Amino acid sequence: MNHYYVNAIPEFTGTHEVHEEDCPHLPGVSDRVYLGFFANCGDALREAKKEYDRVDGCRICSPACHKH
Repeated sequence: MNHYYVNAIPEFTGTHEVHEEDCPHLPGVSDRVYLGFFANCGDALREAKKEYDRVDGCRICSPACHKH
């Protein structure tokens, strides 16, 4: 189980990335939104999709959910 966050500001592709709390690419406090405590990145992605149309897992901390 991990705490997950999503970028509040999308990447240049328009996609919001989902990160685990210890990811080296996790945005600063003012540039991220807390999603919750989840068993896996798939659950965190589903939560992020409630707010954002385009979401993807971080290729570093959530490679199982990184598609784009």
